[in-house]
Amino acid sequence: MPAAYTRVQVPAAAQVLAILRYLGQQAGPVSASAVARDLSLPRSTTYHLLAALVSDGFAVHLPEERRYALGATAHELGTGYARQAPLQRIARFPLRRLVAQTRFTAHLAVLQGTDVIYVIEERAPRQQPLVTDAGIRLPAHRTASGRVLLAGMTGAQLRALYPDPGAVRSSRSSGARLPGLLEEVRRRGYAWEEDEVTEGFSSIAVPVPDRSGHAVAGLTLTAPNRAPVPGIEALADQVLPALLRCAAELSRRLGARPQPASNVSGIPDVTTGVDVP
Repeated sequence: MPAAYTRVQVPAAAQVLAILRYLGQQAGPVSASAVARDLSLPRSTTYHLLAALVSDGFAVHLPEERRYALGATAHELGTGYARQAPLQRIARFPLRRLVAQTRFTAHLAVLQGTDVIYVIEERAPRQQPLVTDAGIRLPAHRTASGRVLLAGMTGAQLRALYPDPGAVRSSRSSGARLPGLLEEVRRRGYAWEEDEVTEGFSSIAVPVPDRSGHAVAGLTLTAPNRAPVPGIEALADQVLPALLRCAAELSRRLGARPQPASNVSGIPDVTTGVDVP
């Protein structure tokens, strides 16, 4: 249940924002009485504010159901945000700083079905081009960024993408099955791949959660295997602190609150009480 309304500065504005936020968090239309109850607002005030929101298109009234939902104007605000501050714009400069700190190539990728799409590549100086350029689509289970996003899913969500997750392996013929691989990702707090996307290169990835805690992207650093840090564990020891700081900065820019120290990786614990396949 949303926190009750307690603000006193500019009460009417704060009340309107609280109602908009509440409507946006619901799975469907809600009654005015539910809005008043859950936000601890007077019923008369709630009806007046809802009427004002309906008048300006921020909410829509469904008279047959006696319920309210977000309106087209609220949607226009959301699309306006997407136009003005897309993920690429939010992430570009933090990724450049990450590359300057680590001297390795950085990527940001989003999940689309069973694939990841790379939206940014910031290449390290004098590093050869990789196959993971911006706009490239690759199978999620083969990439570090895809694995870290899949690791945040419940068993049911994973089966919606992969009807038989146990039959999915890494790109190597003797590679680990997907459920076991994702369990190891959760245990370590990061995902990895070695020579599976580009021969001679390894990658480490962490998730980028938004304000709801949902991982909207995977942040990856890719290093040549000839780097002076042999092995995935050694690479993670070297780059993981900077990688996590960059992911935290991206999350902050997306409106997320700081992650608790017990979950600095940002990968949610989805194993408790969940039927992980």
